[in-house]
Amino acid sequence: MKLQSNHILQPGYLFHSRRRFISEASFGLTFAALSISGLSALTSCADGGGQQKDNSTSQATQDQALGKMGKLKLGIALVGLGNYSEGQLAPALQETEHCYLAGIVTGSPEKTRKWKSQYNIPETNVYDYKNFDKIRDNPAIDIVYVVLPNSMHAEYTIRSAKAGKHVICEKPMAITVEDCDRMIAACKEANRMLSIGYRLHFDPYNKEMMRLGQQKEYCDFKKLIAENGMESTSGWRLNKKLAGGGPLMDVGIYCVQGVRYTTGMEPIAVRAQEGPKKDLETFQELEESLSFQLEFPGNFIAECRTSYSEHMNLLRAEVSDGWFELSPAYEYSGIKGRTAQGNMEFPQVNQQALQMDDFAMAIQNNRPTPVPGEMGRQDVKILQAIYQAMRTGERVEIW
Repeated sequence: MKLQSNHILQPGYLFHSRRRFISEASFGLTFAALSISGLSALTSCADGGGQQKDNSTSQATQDQALGKMGKLKLGIALVGLGNYSEGQLAPALQETEHCYLAGIVTGSPEKTRKWKSQYNIPETNVYDYKNFDKIRDNPAIDIVYVVLPNSMHAEYTIRSAKAGKHVICEKPMAITVEDCDRMIAACKEANRMLSIGYRLHFDPYNKEMMRLGQQKEYCDFKKLIAENGMESTSGWRLNKKLAGGGPLMDVGIYCVQGVRYTTGMEPIAVRAQEGPKKDLETFQELEESLSFQLEFPGNFIAECRTSYSEHMNLLRAEVSDGWFELSPAYEYSGIKGRTAQGNMEFPQVNQQALQMDDFAMAIQNNRPTPVPGEMGRQDVKILQAIYQAMRTGERVEIW
């Protein structure tokens, strides 16, 4: 059985001619700077009794927008203020050097009040899902980061692009390849850049796995092992319509990514087996666990597992003259690595800060992002093939 696609995958795109980029960037940065100055005047006049507080807020906004040497940062608006935005992205944006938290999109008045106060976000940069499209008129927001349930990624990526904003979309990029194609096409048509939230591409330990594997420091691959699971989950991730699947769509995608970037190769086929369900009520529509075997050119296999009822966190490569691994491999911090020769020693970094800064620099310097929409599309194609293999019990080719 074959999973077919009519699209040839391309590397990251440059969406601007250099002359047009410089022109647009110069205008945008000047206009954004004027808007920040204007914001100071507007907020100070809005409430005569609160002038000191308003001036303080707008001064903080200006300070956030200015990086080292007074260079204007790009403004990011987070769409969806769930756990990942609150616990990881917003704190990371306090450390970034090339972008800052400029705006929020939420349907919760309580979150609006909390975030405005905590991060000095002006009312003009706060949106809900009904007035979201008005974001097109806000020059302070350059990038929209879509941090919504999986089924909503395509809609808000497309709407962001049509609003003239560059987009970071969380993984998985979408639920279907067709949605991925629509997202890529919308960003191309709008001349905006699209990046996927693959933070581990900026982590030094995972980058070392890429180097060791792709440069064949240890000769040829014999087998790869990728495992990622958690003991439980909750919320929209247990809703098939919103999530598109179970742990494979959430944590299993790290296994797919891990074996792809360790080898620098694409799998050609897959087999998959759904694990036993211990909680039939919770997992009526979703897999509780899943094992899958990705076949690669060169006749080696990546053995992968993912689960919502078992903690796992491993990326390991076994090669003809040794091995190298990360355990844990996919965490936000505390990643550890070893090789047949000894321990890997790298600094711990803020992965999300590096990821968002890199995208901001890609926009500013008119270069491709290393984690483009095409990369996200390929993962979704592989995820769909895994589910097809799980449902049918057959070997499914990926091409």
